[in-house]
Amino acid sequence: MNVLLLGSGGREHALALALSKSPQLTRLFAAPGNPGIARLATLVALDIGDHAAVSAFCKDQSIDLVIIGSEAPLVAGLVDHLAAQGIKAFGPTAEAAQLEGSKAFAKEICAQFSIPTAASARFSDASSAKDYLRAKGAPIVVKADGLAAGKGVIVAETLAEAEAAIDAMSSGQFGEAGKTVLLEEKLIGEEVSFFALCDGKHAVALGWAQDHKRLGEGDTGPNTGGMGAFSPVPCMDRTMSARVMDEIVRPLVAGMAKRGTPFAGLLFVGLMITASGPEVIEFNVRFGDPETQAILPRLAQDLLPLLKACADGTLSETPIPMSQDCAVTVVLAAKGYPDTPKKGGEIRGLQRIEAMPDVIVTHAGTKRDGEKLIANGGRVLNVTGLDATLDEARARAYAAIAMIDWPDGIWRRDIGKKAVR
Repeated sequence: MNVLLLGSGGREHALALALSKSPQLTRLFAAPGNPGIARLATLVALDIGDHAAVSAFCKDQSIDLVIIGSEAPLVAGLVDHLAAQGIKAFGPTAEAAQLEGSKAFAKEICAQFSIPTAASARFSDASSAKDYLRAKGAPIVVKADGLAAGKGVIVAETLAEAEAAIDAMSSGQFGEAGKTVLLEEKLIGEEVSFFALCDGKHAVALGWAQDHKRLGEGDTGPNTGGMGAFSPVPCMDRTMSARVMDEIVRPLVAGMAKRGTPFAGLLFVGLMITASGPEVIEFNVRFGDPETQAILPRLAQDLLPLLKACADGTLSETPIPMSQDCAVTVVLAAKGYPDTPKKGGEIRGLQRIEAMPDVIVTHAGTKRDGEKLIANGGRVLNVTGLDATLDEARARAYAAIAMIDWPDGIWRRDIGKKAVR
């Protein structure tokens, strides 16, 4: 198969690594890609927001499958456009992608199909939102309704924090995404990112991880796109996985099909495992970042035919095998992230750690300046360690990070530590 992978982050690099192992792969193209992906694929200067340009490239290069990494092109209807041109794509239609594009829509779907989730209310003006807030009290979760690059969620422990979050959203800090605000009950439990592959009718669990959203150690500081992840998660065993599939994933897939908006692609269920069982925090409609970097290295099956089956509507519900190894992924971000990341610093030492066994480096925000590797984003690198236990996997990841020479880099030193304890 000829495959076009759209995106430029650590998630896409992890996908490229998995796809490159497939005996079914003929050629892999990536747009725009990054220096890490460039070792695995032919990079293409495509504007992925230009649907006509993407479909023209696919026809010119006889692309058999387009894999869309991030949420924005899905919400914008790229899959719909490609389908109209007779081009297969892995990912949901624009209507189905509203599960991530609008948190209010996701709540409506949960209510319609009796999917367990936190109680919430939505508001389009700050005054009404604050009235509801004062009636409910804190702690409470304040969410921008639309896409906000993983940063439009504030877990407010006090009324003052919640009011400040409402003011920030109503003043345009998150653009159009914050025009509608959701106030949501704060769930108590263990958070899990659960991945399921779907073809519109069928679904099968792919894997799960736990993300570390906060910038600082001990889960302090602002929410980010994710500072690290580990897989598997101690609280998610086969019994709990079966409950997630039976109580959330399958009802969602059946319900979306029933309403005429079938969901195909990767369903990312953000879960809280509470005392009464799994409840939905949010849905995403694509591979998560950095969870993908921790889950895919554990995959013991060829990824490419699984993604093609989702696009073709031929997905088997046979369980997908995963290795017994544990994975810990640590995100290296630039100083100033998430608000004003420092760009332009040179990164040295990757050659040493790329040769280490059971260590994977994925690029998330880098570029080449001649022979130099330069930081060019907020989250810049991901380092994943693999070993028999989470403790040993953590040790591998952090030993590798110690060999990187990048003065502008910051990272958490406690990824996976709570699970080990």
